[in-house]
Amino acid sequence: MPKFFVNEDKIDLDKKIVIIEEDVNHIKNVLRMKKGNNLQICVKQTGQNFECEIEELIENEIMCKIVKIIENNVEPSIHITIFQGLPKAEKMEWIIQKSVEIGVKEIIPIAMDRCVVRLNEKDSLRKIERWQKISEVAAKQSGRDCIPKVGVVTKIKDVYNIFKQYDAVLVAYENERKTTLKDELKNIIKKDDLKIAVVIGPEGGISENEIYNLKEIGARVISLGNRILRTETVALVMSSIILYELEN
Repeated sequence: MPKFFVNEDKIDLDKKIVIIEEDVNHIKNVLRMKKGNNLQICVKQTGQNFECEIEELIENEIMCKIVKIIENNVEPSIHITIFQGLPKAEKMEWIIQKSVEIGVKEIIPIAMDRCVVRLNEKDSLRKIERWQKISEVAAKQSGRDCIPKVGVVTKIKDVYNIFKQYDAVLVAYENERKTTLKDELKNIIKKDDLKIAVVIGPEGGISENEIYNLKEIGARVISLGNRILRTETVALVMSSIILYELEN
């Protein structure tokens, strides 16, 4: 059953009515759904899921009636945010898509010392709009109950205060030889609403100065083994391992 997101103001629980506007073309012309077909609706703001039946298809909206509430919980119990050193465009899109599928809650692109890509404000806003759409499509495809947010491009020095919100900040660094991800995960106490930040460098890696500053604020620098991974691989590896080891 295909899944779609709607805003809270497009659903009337008393009248059991849902109005779909954003995905009209996809539902009508790609999926070729008709009156009487069922689909799944998720409310963006609450994560509530409903099975709905299409009652009416008009030019710019589709009206559905709520058949039943779907009781499920597909969201991870751990809040993982990827702080990704800004890579080339196609790599960032791939990182967002796959991270959303795995269960990451948020992706924040970071301008770092060794980033090859530099975006001005206009280009940045356009990219974020596209990246957010990629997140939404991946969330629908993977059956998520939320659309992970892609944040604005931020300088690394400006995220240090944000790290205070997290229970652990893990930094993947190719020159780390002693401390592994496995070692650090053993030190993290499992609890409800555990929040973990994952910091990943761009194609050129994280600079020595950035590593020094990250250590100063209490970040835990870790190795992912003897092999050096591409930047677009690290988010998938780390988020998968974290969820496997720590999720309730």
